[in-house]
This record gives sequence, structure tokens and C-alpha cells, in this order.
Amino acid sequence: MQYDEILRRLQSLADPKAVEGMARFGINPKNTYGVSIPNLRAIAKEAGRNHLLAEQLWSSGIHEARILAGMVENPEKVTERQMDSWIKDFDSWDVCDQVCSNLFDKTPFAHQKALEWSKRSEEFVKRAGFVLMATLAVHDKKAKDEEFLKFLPLIKRESTDDRNYVKKAVNWALRQIGKRNIKLNEAAVETAKDIQGLDSKGARWIASDALRELTSDAVRRKLR
Repeated sequence: MQYDEILRRLQSLADPKAVEGMARFGINPKNTYGVSIPNLRAIAKEAGRNHLLAEQLWSSGIHEARILAGMVENPEKVTERQMDSWIKDFDSWDVCDQVCSNLFDKTPFAHQKALEWSKRSEEFVKRAGFVLMATLAVHDKKAKDEEFLKFLPLIKRESTDDRNYVKKAVNWALRQIGKRNIKLNEAAVETAKDIQGLDSKGARWIASDALRELTSDAVRRKLR
């Protein structure tokens, strides 16, 4: 499946009403067609893994094409430079989350970039750092506990960032790490209690929401 054919397919699936709905959920409507994720996954499956195609799709600047780029790119061919280049273009939380969970967390640089990006000031770059922490906790089955324990001080430090897309990603990272196993659950709960004492409305929300889930009977039963 070639680049031009994919663009024609995206245009044929365009739904202006869906774009309006996406905008209400905080998704950037600029250069957006309103194509659903299931439709994008179907196109990606048909296209297969293709490094050149991924670069072409990303360079288009089209919202759905960039999500598709993360689906068709080969993780083994991704470079650090490419990752650092793509995140500069993140302008919507869904592109950030899709690219991180479909592609970036499968690269050899994922843990390193989670640490790096979580320290950055740009809202979607910082979000990407914490989204990587969350998705790695789910997808990277071979990683040792120490890989996730080193994320917890960063989660605490950045929990006072009250920007909506940052605090939600910080919360997501804390919860996913805490649901990985008993040891990490205990460490995440302690981190959440520390965050609870910080002088920040956002931090208190992050802590209370995380504690509600991480100390629940359902999570504790699953981890036991």
C-alpha cells in the first residue's frame, strides 16, 4: 500500500462531525479528517511495516497520517534522532499516546527517553515521557523492577505540574507501575502518599486518584 493510496483512503473516510466531537475531547482539529482508530488499524494492517512509508506519513502533517506512521513504522529501524524529531511535532494528546504505545515503547531507547522527556518543559514532550512509563509498565514484560522504581522520583517531582495533559499522564504512569506487581504496588502507594502532602491541587488529585485504584480490593487480589 503506497503513500498516495493511503491519503486517498483517509480522505474518503473523512467525517467532519467526528472532528467536531474530537475537538470536544481536547484533540487538535487542525489537519484532522476524523478517521476512527479501528479504521486506521485496518489500513495499517494492510500496509504492513514500512520505514519509508512511516516517514512520508509523518511528514504529511495530517493528524491521522501521523497516528498511522506510528502503526506502520518498524521499531527496529527507529533512531533516537527520529524520536526526538517526531516529538517536536506532537500537538495533540492522542497522537502522543498512540505513537508512544504503538511504537516508541517498543524501541531500545524507550526507558531512556521516558527519563529524558519527563524532565522537559514542553507539555506534550513531558506527557510523552510519562506515557512511555505507563505503557512500558504494561508492555515491557522483561524489564526489572528497578527500571520502574527509578521512575517514581520523577513522578513525584513532576506531580506539581498542573497542566491537564501532564498531570493525567503522571497519574497514568503511577497507576500502571503500581499495578505491575506487589513490590511496585507498595512503592507506588508510598510515592502517592508522599505526593498527597505536596502543596498543589494537581498533585493531590494525582495522589488520591492513584491511591483509590492501587489500594482497591480488585487490584490487590489480582496482584496476589
